[in-house]
Amino acid sequence: MDYYAGIDVSLECSSVCVVDGQGKIEREAKVASEPDALIAWFAALEVPLARIGLEAGPLSQWLFAALQACGLAVELLETRHVRDAFKAMPVKTDRKDARGIAQLMRLGWFRPVHCKSLPAQEVRALLTTRKLLQSKRHDVEMSIRGVLRGFGLKVGPTTPKTFEQRVRELVAHHDTLEQISEALLKARAVLLGEFKTIERRLVGLARRDAQVRNPTSVPGVGALVASTFSSAIDDPARFRSSRMVGAHFGLTPKKYQSGETDVTGRISKIGDHGVRVALYEAANVMLTRPVKSSALKSWALAVAKRAGMRKAKVALARKLAVVLHRMMRSGEQFLRAGRAATVAC
Repeated sequence: MDYYAGIDVSLECSSVCVVDGQGKIEREAKVASEPDALIAWFAALEVPLARIGLEAGPLSQWLFAALQACGLAVELLETRHVRDAFKAMPVKTDRKDARGIAQLMRLGWFRPVHCKSLPAQEVRALLTTRKLLQSKRHDVEMSIRGVLRGFGLKVGPTTPKTFEQRVRELVAHHDTLEQISEALLKARAVLLGEFKTIERRLVGLARRDAQVRNPTSVPGVGALVASTFSSAIDDPARFRSSRMVGAHFGLTPKKYQSGETDVTGRISKIGDHGVRVALYEAANVMLTRPVKSSALKSWALAVAKRAGMRKAKVALARKLAVVLHRMMRSGEQFLRAGRAATVAC
């Protein structure tokens, strides 16, 4: 008889449940959230495990990779599906979650998700750090403006280069404000320096990786957009068709049909929010700024005439997802009007 296991991952200890083919609970335990501890616990069972499931989360990818490398049949489950499956439970505990995941493994009512490779996780960590540094620098600038506004000093419109000089001019001859501003400006300078360091690292990685470098040949797509998209896709072969990528990142309309009701809504906005934002920004650049002509831009402008610019940007973002994925699979650069596509070495 086959057995199925569910793991509800927590920071210190994970709840583990094993059920048989009939759904009867065979073993339950609390195990340290470490790969070695989980592998040893499963080895001590001495029963054939057909599937082991754990919900996707911060620790899950690390545990999943270690369990899979050990030869265990482990599946990473989509968080949204697990949450919806457990909505009917009146009491939610880690123990019950582990039981529920084990039952999902037994019944096959789950949707596995891709566990990203270590290089893709590293790029995503760099992108997250860059975004955090950018956000904190903005917070410091707004704090400076807020402090000075309380004393009737208005910074007004500035650029990143003129902001510091403008603040120093306003606080001159005011010892307390000068000390406060100096401390905050130093913090801003450190954040800016580290932000540029991370950005240079990302651009350097993009230039060395053909899967990231080739998408930058698309108008409006730079190293950051390409890195964001490539790290989210990780393995292009996991999508049977490039058309599936738009839906994967929530860029296709929602659909609700029941009886006489048939409603097509706005885009679903499921999946990676950062990728969706990056693709939309690339579409916005292509449509609102002077870029080299392409069939993509002509197609999007035709959509804008029929449905408006906002819908055209979303449609172009979805189209970009399809095109970029296809380029990752084929290794080709973007085909601009009047040019032949070149194949990357």
